[in-house]
Amino acid sequence: MHQDSDKPQQSYTRGVQNKALLTMTIGQALDQTVAQFPGGEALVVRHQQLRYTWQQLGDAVDLYARALLALGLKTGDRLGVWAPNCAQWCIAQFATAKIGVVLVCINPAYRTTELEYALKLSGCQWLLCAGAFKTSDYHAMLQSLLPELAAQPTGQLRSERLPELRGLISLQAQPPAGFLSWSKLGELAASVPSEQLSERQNSLHFDQAVNIQFTSGTTGFPKGATLSHYNILNNGYMVGESLGLAAEDRLVIPVPLYHCFGMVVGNLACLTHGTTMIYPSDGFDPLITLTTVAEEKATALYGVPTMFIAMLDQPGRAELDLSSLRTGIMAGAICPIEIMRRVIDEMHMHEVQIAYGMTETSPVSLQTGPHDNLDMRVTTVGRTQPHLESKIIDDAGNLVPRGTIGELCTRGYSVMVGYWHNPQGTAEAIDRAGWMHTGDLASMDDEGYVRIAGRNKDMIIRGGENVYPRELEEFFITHPAVADVQVIGIPCTRFGEKIVAWIKLHPGHSATEQELQAWCKERIANFKTPRHFKFVDEFPMTVTGKVQKFIMRDISIAQMGNEP
Repeated sequence: MHQDSDKPQQSYTRGVQNKALLTMTIGQALDQTVAQFPGGEALVVRHQQLRYTWQQLGDAVDLYARALLALGLKTGDRLGVWAPNCAQWCIAQFATAKIGVVLVCINPAYRTTELEYALKLSGCQWLLCAGAFKTSDYHAMLQSLLPELAAQPTGQLRSERLPELRGLISLQAQPPAGFLSWSKLGELAASVPSEQLSERQNSLHFDQAVNIQFTSGTTGFPKGATLSHYNILNNGYMVGESLGLAAEDRLVIPVPLYHCFGMVVGNLACLTHGTTMIYPSDGFDPLITLTTVAEEKATALYGVPTMFIAMLDQPGRAELDLSSLRTGIMAGAICPIEIMRRVIDEMHMHEVQIAYGMTETSPVSLQTGPHDNLDMRVTTVGRTQPHLESKIIDDAGNLVPRGTIGELCTRGYSVMVGYWHNPQGTAEAIDRAGWMHTGDLASMDDEGYVRIAGRNKDMIIRGGENVYPRELEEFFITHPAVADVQVIGIPCTRFGEKIVAWIKLHPGHSATEQELQAWCKERIANFKTPRHFKFVDEFPMTVTGKVQKFIMRDISIAQMGNEP
């Protein structure tokens, strides 16, 4: 990928523009793919034992689009989805897009307070939910939130706490009173002729909002990033182009659909290329994912580094034939070089790529290419995606020279419409020139490759020295006993901050704090050596596999804050 830059000495690049952006809605793109590959396999949901050709998926989407019209949903209304990965999630995603209803993605791990906040902020008219998932009983939580539910006619809910909510749809076959079942919803389609669906679909345009994604909310309450057809359809398309996806490809998607990684980089990359979407399970399981790859002869696989580490360490992996794999995406964090080497060598993913982005940019804005060397795939997040711009700036907003650390900003088709009902938050994130300020510290080399140094707030200042956690994490991964590591800073009266490393060891390996400190002493500057080590089996994580450093920081302060 060649980068175009008027001032190569400055940290600015523009992605190539040799492929046109799609100027259509998601519904139109689905119709196009169904017409092109009617008999091709569209969706495989292993845990539900369901398989759809593109024609069958298109028919199911049209059926449920008409059913949603029967509920009285208008263009711009919101429908929430609170469920783990399943076929109905995919159908709901495409059906809402067909009728101009905004799909509100709700984290399956949310509890009552978080659910109420998300529904209230987005003003959902309807909510589609699973019966239960892991330790969450969704029905019980909704009944506690809406005690009036059972006494009111289905679809005519009146709640003081959630005044805009009209009804609940359950994926369970026999849900409690007050819930409309998914199958009963499908029966409502009979009252809406196909012409009514066509009329609605033809009235839509690609700049309309189609999705609300909640940011992780590591500080304050989550914001609702509002994304259009144009935002996410094109992002899925461009990611798929970089991967070289085609109708013959089969992509395993173990990442959650409620997040952009699943529903955009997964579903929409497949939709725009006729590629098969494969969901191995409702939540991530390393052995089930690997078995799915082998049995479905998958050519591509997605995941965050922690998922790949879990798959590589999975007993029995060697007995599974993963030789069909060609490519995939690792995102969410920089991948340690040893892990990347093993993914390429042991999982046959020779063209695996790194993608970087954020919910507010639909999500991918930088990506490595299929032929980038190993070093580029582990030390950088690639180059600027087609039709997008990247720049790195200092505190005054000026471009910094190549190789200098500053804040990474993104501009182009992928930048969100804005935060739902939050103009102030939108103005703080997107400046007047249209640049999305990521809050990430990064540098850009002469070839336009970007290296992430960490979040602004993650940088540790110890005794006046800047310490970047990412650099230390890359360093510790080279230790033979260390499988994964996260580095944070906590307050220190003497030096301002002290460094804490949370260490996850490879199975069958051992290491002590003293051994690791001695190992550091020979290899890195003293001020970079962690004062404390914490050995753990798992890190606190979001459902999408993102490490929650703020939780780790709180735990570390509580356990080590008073130690010198």
